[in-house]
Amino acid sequence: MFTLVIGGAASGKSEYAEGLLLARPGPRYYLATMEPLDAPAYRERIARHRALRAGKGFVTIERPVGLAGLRLPAAGDVLLEDLGNLAANELYSPAGAGPAGALEAVVQGVLRLRAACRALVVVSNEVFTGGRDYAPGTEEYLRLLAKAHRALAAEADAVCEVACGLPVYYKGEMP
Repeated sequence: MFTLVIGGAASGKSEYAEGLLLARPGPRYYLATMEPLDAPAYRERIARHRALRAGKGFVTIERPVGLAGLRLPAAGDVLLEDLGNLAANELYSPAGAGPAGALEAVVQGVLRLRAACRALVVVSNEVFTGGRDYAPGTEEYLRLLAKAHRALAAEADAVCEVACGLPVYYKGEMP
């Protein structure tokens, strides 16, 4: 099972994605892609996400770039949170693939991960819904993420968008 879950900020997409894996037997891995930068906002967000999944049986693996090189400790189910962070890290981080290789690093990394696990749920953000007045460099990132969405949606068993906590399936069926 490979499910791509997309939604806006605070749409309920992460909670929905977790729910897809909670009924399955472990091990369950939470693949955190946020680069733990030193800004207080990043640390607060990481702490909030850890608190939200506490007691749910997820083993956290932090991997901000280089997803293709990840080896899981054992076969299991993976929740990748989130594709937007991974894309930004591959595009902008000094350790990332850079503009020329970011799309391939993201897509091939996810597909290799899919081949290595029993079930994969990838969470991502909707793109191009905030108007057209973007800061410099933002449009390049949004185009990268949109291309990654299209490539991964073609490979996914299911694709859904979550709004107000409610999933709408565009591909596959709701479990």
